[in-house]
Amino acid sequence: MSKRKIGCLRVLAMVAGGACVLIGALALVLATHTQIIVGAIQSLSAGTVKTTNTYEPEGEPMDAVRDNGQRIITEIAYADEYPNSFLDITYPDSDTSVRRPTLVYFHGGGFFGGSKTMGDPLASSDVTALLDDICAAGYNVVNADYGLVPDCRFPVPVIQANQALAWCAAHADEYGLDMGDVTIMGSSAGAIITSQLGAVISNPDYAAALGIEPALELGQIRALVIDDAPLVYDEFSLGAKVLVGNYVRGTIFLSEDEVHLYDATQWVTPAYPPSVLLGSEYVNDMRHMDAALAEVGVAHELVDPLAERGLEMPHCFVASERVDEVARDAFERTLSFLEGQGA
Repeated sequence: MSKRKIGCLRVLAMVAGGACVLIGALALVLATHTQIIVGAIQSLSAGTVKTTNTYEPEGEPMDAVRDNGQRIITEIAYADEYPNSFLDITYPDSDTSVRRPTLVYFHGGGFFGGSKTMGDPLASSDVTALLDDICAAGYNVVNADYGLVPDCRFPVPVIQANQALAWCAAHADEYGLDMGDVTIMGSSAGAIITSQLGAVISNPDYAAALGIEPALELGQIRALVIDDAPLVYDEFSLGAKVLVGNYVRGTIFLSEDEVHLYDATQWVTPAYPPSVLLGSEYVNDMRHMDAALAEVGVAHELVDPLAERGLEMPHCFVASERVDEVARDAFERTLSFLEGQGA
């Protein structure tokens, strides 16, 4: 081989090596500064879903009876410490004096987007119909927002969720809410919050670790509905680690203590509330929670279409209950479980 060819190969090798170093350096920067990626996603999602934080309501407050007969009161401020601290309340009909159980719902969206009105940009379907049907089944539904990254990282949304529960308890008579019979439900990111609220309410050590004084006592909780929550960080895909790691600390490289504090499966006690677990994209995590609850004897039901039917369902599939028979089965089993936990 000629000296010229050897020289060219050396140059090419140096260029390739340099490119590998640059790519590696870029990957490390992105892994340790995950908001660069998440911020880009937020920018691309702007206009289609809520990706920003505000201390103002999304729209004009409304108190109206909808076409389906359900009464809705919107844009109620439940606190003022953090952004997006607003909630809506929907009743099965215009009579708010009827005693009904309360279901408090927290939306998904990877902690970077989504809202009580716009839903979860990561889910396969709109949750609005699901909440309407839960309401029609006899629940007063409270649908609460919370702050998004980068301004609000863990545990701020959990603190806000607790503030929403505190507001509901303080204004129960005014708004016709039975806060002695409460179900807490969340999907995706909201399911993470729900699982953590369950630990806050049932495990004093966890509440102290997060610096939260629980707004409700165990006797007030009928059940939790944990809809496809990514919980077991060490088993996440890279994409899930980017979203959750960014939420926790802005990096995928979380410490053992940070992972321990985030993962509610590690804080389950026999006092943990009865729970419905809906698993699809994060069925592995729901199986971990299933095992944790079973070990301490907590009443619960795991809905796992992959194990039960051999079907891989999309993320938070239960929201498709009006058009999909597997989702409808999950919805009916959820309502049946909740009815079984009622007083």
